[in-house]
Amino acid sequence: MRITGLAIVPPPTAADLPQVTPELLASVLARYSRSNDGIHAILEKVDIANPDASIDRILKFVDYGHASIGGLTGGLAIALDDISMWLALKVFEIAQMADGQESSTRYITMDADNLPDPTEIGLPADMTDRWRDLMARSFAAYHAEYQRLDTLGQAEPGRIRLPDGAKPAVIKRLRKNFALDRARYFIPMATRTNLALVQTSRMWASTVKHLDSLPQPEAKAAAKLIRDELIKQSPRLMRHSFAEASYEAQAKQELELSLKLGLERLSTSHLADQVWVKVDRETPPWLAETQSIEDALKYRQNRYGYQGTATRRMRVTFAWNNMALAELRDLNRHRTGHRWNPCIQAGFYLPPEIDREPHKALLEDQAAFTRELMERGSEAYIYSLLLGAQTPFEHSTQADKFIYEVELRTGMGAHFRYAEHASAVLREFVRQVPEAKDWVVEGTAEPE
Repeated sequence: MRITGLAIVPPPTAADLPQVTPELLASVLARYSRSNDGIHAILEKVDIANPDASIDRILKFVDYGHASIGGLTGGLAIALDDISMWLALKVFEIAQMADGQESSTRYITMDADNLPDPTEIGLPADMTDRWRDLMARSFAAYHAEYQRLDTLGQAEPGRIRLPDGAKPAVIKRLRKNFALDRARYFIPMATRTNLALVQTSRMWASTVKHLDSLPQPEAKAAAKLIRDELIKQSPRLMRHSFAEASYEAQAKQELELSLKLGLERLSTSHLADQVWVKVDRETPPWLAETQSIEDALKYRQNRYGYQGTATRRMRVTFAWNNMALAELRDLNRHRTGHRWNPCIQAGFYLPPEIDREPHKALLEDQAAFTRELMERGSEAYIYSLLLGAQTPFEHSTQADKFIYEVELRTGMGAHFRYAEHASAVLREFVRQVPEAKDWVVEGTAEPE
């Protein structure tokens, strides 16, 4: 695992502006909020050559809490190389205010050499050889199905949705994506990936504190590396980034629940689709909603258009019983509201193009291995899961964000399984809010 901090370099036209560290920026803006002098007068009192003394002097005067100061540091960019797909998933769940990107499965190495060492992820010593063998078999299944599906796509191009007039290079790319998007369910969750995030010092401190409070050694190692890097840019504020009792207590309870649910529901069969949507349209009696759904939505040119109060004030909670980890890795990145999943294997998804029978032994061995880790109470069970493992997933937000998400995840270039999941919750939403039917654009996931 490697951590890299990325500095934000101002453009050449900004050469005449004061160059300040993130913490000095935060302290100056904090002082600004308790002064009527204006920003230039405050900056004149700052010794750019000795920022530490200026920071200490301002913070002593302002006496703000670290959280409110940390939010003023601007975007601090961190790149995390060679972390597991599970840790990337967890970071996105934790860092709900961050902007970030993860390496696509289409571009990372798919073999056993791209796995963490068992000691880094807390696997019991007596199970490491079995784990390595299981992961190698999983990668072999992935490559075998990828090759088969790619060959099938060449022999029967009608299986692949192609845009009209597609050129040979486009056809080849879409054929490769067709194969990968269906074979990927055999990819181990332990596979290494890369992740980059940009957020303020305040949110970094919270993220690192949360990671440091998790039971997984990989999370704690990442917390230390991120903290050590960010201390270079924001030393005072990152002292609030260590494990804390309330975080540890909640992490312990969530692990206990995951182990309980995981043992009760562990299965290699496909879990049939179910969705649950709860819409809350109530408003206070002294500020009743008077706008129609039509007026809230009809002025948009596309999903990025601004919506009215009728949808912005409407609360929506939606959940799936069977979100494969492959899909969860992306749907979990929608930042608004609260997202939660127990990260278990309550079923195993494979697309219709893949026959389960040749992989029956692999899936049974993988499930048995996962069960044994869970029975031991090991937090490392997550590293035995494959991307086909189906887990419950819940997301609560407002209707405007929900509408954006379902339009995005059924729109051009959307993964076929994303589109199925998004269409299912949209149908239930429209059943409860029928006025939205003509104004929410459900796409067909056409190729791009």
